[in-house]
Amino acid sequence: MTPIILMDRLAEFVQDVTKDIKLQVRVRNQNPNEEKVREANVYKMGLPSKDDQTQKIPYILLQFLTGKDDKQEREPEESTCKIRIVIATYSEDGGVGPYDVLNLILRIRGELEKTGVIGKQFVLQKPLEYIVYPDSTPPYYLGEMITNWSMPTIRREVEEIWQ
Repeated sequence: MTPIILMDRLAEFVQDVTKDIKLQVRVRNQNPNEEKVREANVYKMGLPSKDDQTQKIPYILLQFLTGKDDKQEREPEESTCKIRIVIATYSEDGGVGPYDVLNLILRIRGELEKTGVIGKQFVLQKPLEYIVYPDSTPPYYLGEMITNWSMPTIRREVEEIWQ
């Protein structure tokens, strides 16, 4: 359950720190009142449907990658996980699209590093890796950030007799 709680808290955090960044939306000219810019929607694990890969842009997608429970000799038990943050933007301008991706990545990165802890229990760990994909397919642009987190460990309810 702990990674799920992390994903929920991280989604709330990312939505909050990026809500003031307005990004271009692909206009279909079917509705004269159709919005041309909006904040990125935040999704967890996947998009609602396959067609949404382009229909929902701009978006930020949080994906659980790996988890690890470990115990080193003479060290306390630790639990960690990796969360990928995928960012997708739209722009007819080949300079603006990747710049928007970088802007979102840097905003999230800066706020995560400033805060350091999400949900009062998940601690951001180094390294923090990020990339804007140079070979994106215009007018859609992608980038991602890999975040590492330490999480509360699961404690046994009964002490082991065999220790």
